[in-house]
Amino acid sequence: MEPLIVLIAVTVVIFIAGAAGVQRLRPWPVALRGGLAAMFMLTGTVHFVYLRTELIGMVPPALPYPGLIVTITGVLEWAGALGLLWRPTVLWASCGLSLLLIVMFPANLYIALNGLYTHPEDELIPRTLMQILFLSVSLAIWRYYLRHRSVRKHGGKFGASR
Repeated sequence: MEPLIVLIAVTVVIFIAGAAGVQRLRPWPVALRGGLAAMFMLTGTVHFVYLRTELIGMVPPALPYPGLIVTITGVLEWAGALGLLWRPTVLWASCGLSLLLIVMFPANLYIALNGLYTHPEDELIPRTLMQILFLSVSLAIWRYYLRHRSVRKHGGKFGASR
């Protein structure tokens, strides 16, 4: 539940700052980028502290080296979060994070279907709905910047601030 709270809270704060006159934060995709980046910084961090043992337990037994998998996915989440914050890498970061969410979803299914969850939000329906939301946000960012990249290259109104 914490990742969802962070996503919403940071997105709202950035959106309000943009509405209050901070020009660089004004476009709605910037607020989504900030919220998603904060969420992935949080989830990437717990790959190394606090929930590491639980995350290793989420890796389906068919996959080798669960500790290494958790480490790699944590680093990828951090890299994606940082990539969302740097305009030239937004497309790559949002695409990569979308793929990461899809690839990691079987681990969510595994814990839900095998009764390994420790919180109500880890059950199948809440976890699936959160994953759909996270994926939707990531894909919305990717689609927006994909559609507007040619405008930016040609010096249109979607320049460096977006």
